Amino acid sequence: MKIFKKQFIDFLLEKGALKFGEFKLKSGRMSPYFINTGMFDDGASIERLGYFYASLINDVLGEKFDVIFGPAYKGIPLAVATVISLSRDYKINKGYLFDRKEAKTHGEATQEEKIKSALVGHKIEKCSRIVLIDDVFTTGDTKYAAIELLKGLVSNVKFPALVIAVDRQEVGLDGKSAIEEFEQKTKIPVFSIVSVSEIIEYLSGKGQMDFAQKQKMFEYLKQYGVEKVKKAINL
Repeated sequence: MKIFKKQFIDFLLEKGALKFGEFKLKSGRMSPYFINTGMFDDGASIERLGYFYASLINDVLGEKFDVIFGPAYKGIPLAVATVISLSRDYKINKGYLFDRKEAKTHGEATQEEKIKSALVGHKIEKCSRIVLIDDVFTTGDTKYAAIELLKGLVSNVKFPALVIAVDRQEVGLDGKSAIEEFEQKTKIPVFSIVSVSEIIEYLSGKGQMDFAQKQKMFEYLKQYGVEKVKKAINL
């Protein structure tokens, strides 16, 4: 496992963003763990979080992109923190961009003005390579909306990746993986800083997850996990 992934799991625990116990999710499922990225609410935390996103992007893409797009509102600080870290830690200087929730209603005579009315940040052009960034992936609605918006404003934009913090590796209420469905529909690969499988592997190896907790995690994933995770557990 990459060092930055291990560091990120430690960071989740340190900030209280990863908890074990019994938690009722929005879906109604009772989960043996919970991840709350809302705990990253100060300067030091968001700076560190940006480093982990930047580390993953550097690892999977290098400099093969032009701009980081964070959907309003939660994606905005993520995009800014990530490009800062990319520049400082990896010498990769790229732009950041986010959408306006309330588009400007004036000055829309030209296409350039239409873009300015909908987006804030780095200027995107034809064939720009845009990395989408967000904290989690639930239904993917905000990601589909972002793609539709960007394609509608600029022709032939490319999306080399969508980057999220943690992949829970489970199916939705319809029995399908929202991430796998997104990848199939959009042809955009989704990368996570860590997956729940990596969290289990790392914490078990360090002795920070006891047998009982590990079994609870496995039982949950046997019931709700994506197919590849279920197969791995049953090996």
